[in-house]
Amino acid sequence: MLHVVLFEPEIPQNTGNIGRTCAITESRLHLIHPLGFTIKDKHLKRSGMDYWKSLDVHHHENWDAFLASEAAPKRLFLFTTKGARSYWDIRYEDGDGLIFGKESAGVPDWMHEQLGPEQRLTIPQYNDSLRSLNLSTSAGIAVYEAMRQIRGNP
Repeated sequence: MLHVVLFEPEIPQNTGNIGRTCAITESRLHLIHPLGFTIKDKHLKRSGMDYWKSLDVHHHENWDAFLASEAAPKRLFLFTTKGARSYWDIRYEDGDGLIFGKESAGVPDWMHEQLGPEQRLTIPQYNDSLRSLNLSTSAGIAVYEAMRQIRGNP
């Protein structure tokens, strides 16, 4: 099972879209609180549609609670514009966790330091004058590359 970890997501539509991706790929979604919306938000429901009831979602009060959870992934990879390694350079394994930060600020510096440079990955950008891809787009790209490696082609 692949794990998708959202650290303090702020936009319900992104979380709904990512939840839908997780349901389709049978990946577990971890939501690290605080969230920038309520889980009952109409935008979350609209983007997640009826897939939300098929989703394996775990809520965690904070980062430490997530790390202590029995449901946590074996290995963690942080997707960030500050990563030096491409997400293509990793050999993903069953049980890996893909971490994505909040839309406005990513993750705090302490998490970058805690995880270290080997666990920080980036999705290559060909136009360096722009900031980054949308959160749900980034998660979709990463999930499907990991799934391709773990499960192969269906």
